[in-house]
Amino acid sequence: MALIPVTILTGFLGSGKTTLLKRVLHESHGMKIAVIENEFGEENIDTDILKTESKEQILQMSNGCICCTIREDLREALQLLAAKRRKGQVDFDRIVIETTGLADPGPVAQTFFMDDEIAETYLIDSIITLVDAKHANQQLDDRQEARRQVGFADQMFLSKTDLVTDAEKEALIHRLKHMNPRAPIRAVHFGDVPLSEVLDLRGFNLNAKLDIDPDFLKEDDHDHDHHDHSACDHDHGQCEHDHDHGHQHDEHCGHDHHDHEHGEHSNHPHHHHHDDDVKSFVYRADRAFDPAKLEDFLGAIVNIYGPKMLRYKGVLDMKGTSRKVIFQGVHQLMGSDLGPEWEADEKRVSKMVFIGIDLPQDILRQGLDQCLV
Repeated sequence: MALIPVTILTGFLGSGKTTLLKRVLHESHGMKIAVIENEFGEENIDTDILKTESKEQILQMSNGCICCTIREDLREALQLLAAKRRKGQVDFDRIVIETTGLADPGPVAQTFFMDDEIAETYLIDSIITLVDAKHANQQLDDRQEARRQVGFADQMFLSKTDLVTDAEKEALIHRLKHMNPRAPIRAVHFGDVPLSEVLDLRGFNLNAKLDIDPDFLKEDDHDHDHHDHSACDHDHGQCEHDHDHGHQHDEHCGHDHHDHEHGEHSNHPHHHHHDDDVKSFVYRADRAFDPAKLEDFLGAIVNIYGPKMLRYKGVLDMKGTSRKVIFQGVHQLMGSDLGPEWEADEKRVSKMVFIGIDLPQDILRQGLDQCLV
């Protein structure tokens, strides 16, 4: 039986989650969707649903969708829905989980990897983050949860862009891309966006596609051209040669075997005052990795820094195989798979993106360097 795709919908207060969910539950869009609503949401779609005594309340909507309100355990709600579906008591093809405005989507995503029964029934499709363009900068400044939601996203939708100037919108997009360069950002009016464009995003597929925003990469390269790299001491301090933890760099940062890109720069005048703790960086190498060394290193890193690692993904060139190795993870959970063959004329370059909270970029870079063949 095919796995049931699940979309995790997260977003700042007032960003349009409720508008989107109302459409899912009331429009005649032809899809059979089960919406799992968290009772602690800041704005409940149908408050009288919540006045029941049971832990879960399942309501059949007139358009064929289902609304399931949970008070406690997401896992229990998912198991209950799956059991009822098997018995023919409810009918749905996919699930949308609404997180509360201040929730960290990480634990919700982890549910789908950690529990065998859940993993055998459901497939996490993507994490969607809705961003209120009018209030986003303030929310990002004030709330780490908001920054985490951006870091976890496979897709970001900007709402209320009609309430800000083009310059404000571009500055916000710039800021969001530096926190998460792998999630496309799209301005939407939720009255207009087709639901099919919100749902089947396949953000968690272990596919060989790692799209990093090209402007992010270009800007990185541009910044590096204009830094003085003779001593490699960026002001975000990633490449000094004598590190406290005893690693020595034999060469400068610009090794010819790879180049580093930094996910944040302090020389952008239009957003230099945002020093977000959620940051991203990209690592590239054109020498192959030693599989055993890499597995040991990543295992150790995830063990220590897992709680601060929001999302990470890579397409890797591994010694001993002609196929790409795809890996990705959420917090401490990491998985890998063999992808397609490297093309004959394709340059075998490994590329990884890490998104997290105050990640130790120097330790990661040095450790990855040491795993190269």
